Amino acid sequence: MSGGSGRIDVLVRAINAALFLSHGIRKDSEITIHLMGNDRPRRIRFDGSSIWGLHPDERAIAGQVSKVLQEPLPAPGMWVELHPGISHSGGDMITTIEEWDKHNITMIKLDSDAPMISDHFEHRIENDLAFFLSDDLPFTDHEISALDNLAIPLSLGDNWLQGHIAIGIVHYQIDNGLINN
Repeated sequence: MSGGSGRIDVLVRAINAALFLSHGIRKDSEITIHLMGNDRPRRIRFDGSSIWGLHPDERAIAGQVSKVLQEPLPAPGMWVELHPGISHSGGDMITTIEEWDKHNITMIKLDSDAPMISDHFEHRIENDLAFFLSDDLPFTDHEISALDNLAIPLSLGDNWLQGHIAIGIVHYQIDNGLINN
């Protein structure tokens, strides 16, 4: 998930949707947000399998993001855990794409113009799945080029959905076996 400097609310809702259930945390989910607001991009990863002490309200999540932003920026590719389940690293979306490609992760770019996601998964996917979605701004040409080389473009429908809603739909489809993983 990519975000501009003034759109923390969009990212916070996405983090909430990616990690929280009604009464608990999704242990099989993580979200990496990309903060591209300055010349030194930062990635923040929230890992549901090891996170604790994070509450599902937007103010608490925004506070955790704020704490991360006060920390010195690590080098791209060097992940530093600041709190159980919350890590950060330098790097942009291209850095993430390259890392996930090395780990043989099946990457999916959510795109309203692509084939429907529900029509794509006819057999079980053995690799971990990663979904790329942008915030209120589209991906850059450079990001699109990198994704077009390595990610499967799939759609959740004809409309450009808000990120947290798209995440909820993907979770629903995975939870109900519509996406086999």
